[in-house]
Amino acid sequence: MIKILESDDPVRLGFLRQVLEQADLHPFVFVMSGYPGVQPSRLMIPEAEEDLARRLIADVEGDLG
Repeated sequence: MIKILESDDPVRLGFLRQVLEQADLHPFVFVMSGYPGVQPSRLMIPEAEEDLARRLIADVEGDLG
């Protein structure tokens, strides 16, 4: 597993996790703190899925921006 994103926004992380899961990828949100938003959490993905995951995130966040 590798980190592809770090954020203190639990809504953003949850949304991106759902996007990746819908693409049949296997993301995992690693929470650094017991209190969401206090410390950044990490969106992790298996190394073999990194390229596709990064493209999907860029596409989705580009569409939102």
